[in-house]
Amino acid sequence: MEKKKHGTNSISEALKVKAAVEQETATPEPTPQSETESADKIKQLEEALAAKEAEAAANWDKVLRERADLENYRKRVQKEKEELLKYGNESLILEILPAIDNMERALEHACDESMSAIVEGIKMTLCMLQSTLKKFGVAPVDAGKGTTFDPAYHQAMNQVESSEHEPNTIVSEFQKGYLLNERLLRPALVSVATAPKEQ
Repeated sequence: MEKKKHGTNSISEALKVKAAVEQETATPEPTPQSETESADKIKQLEEALAAKEAEAAANWDKVLRERADLENYRKRVQKEKEELLKYGNESLILEILPAIDNMERALEHACDESMSAIVEGIKMTLCMLQSTLKKFGVAPVDAGKGTTFDPAYHQAMNQVESSEHEPNTIVSEFQKGYLLNERLLRPALVSVATAPKEQ
């Protein structure tokens, strides 16, 4: 008889446990108020997510812009550095050019036989200076007779009426012009031909 009582207790306990588990796992019946609250909560979360996504997109755009600005800055600095290396000795060369001019003038006017040794020394010095300048990218501006006058490279000191030369061509050169790595360092001072006036 005691066995029977013990079995009945086990069954009733099992039924109680089952009922408790069903009660815990059973989803409550949604009420209209809880549905509205859930919809509002979802809407708020969606709005917050959209705001954070917009903020993230704006931040990413800023990162991309800053990266592009940095790359442009690097390129500009590199270009300035290259130009500094290329044209950094411009002022030194400008100071040397008058000495070359004077040597060339001395050679033009040296005609005395007794000065031949001096003339030879000046020629050698001039050649050395010119080859040194050439190493640093210095080249003379083309301003020979008959060359077309170009205001980008030549400075007209006067105009000469001439039937022997084409109008707007160089008749003579007073002072050589020079380029430094293809950039004008000093224009050539020249005399330019014009058509003769008809009488």
